Amino acid sequence: MISMKKMASATALALVMGAGLAAVATPAAARVVCNGYGDCWHTDGNYRYGRDVRASYHNDDWYFHQRWDDRHHWRDHHDGRGYYRNGIWITF
Repeated sequence: MISMKKMASATALALVMGAGLAAVATPAAARVVCNGYGDCWHTDGNYRYGRDVRASYHNDDWYFHQRWDDRHHWRDHHDGRGYYRNGIWITF
């Protein structure tokens, strides 16, 4: 007969392994955001921008299928919450 201690240990191990698998299987929230000024940047968060930003949201791989020119600008990743406006990071 299995002891209660062994059963509790096996149950705890199964829970920890299941939680680890769930953490790995969760999709990332990465996306590309572009605004009405032609600035586009990568973000890991789901932020709501004001109407004046005129934000459009795209899948993370959208970046690779675009032509970057004088009207559309790829901006470097920036830590923190905010958005770009004419190449300048605006924090909110």
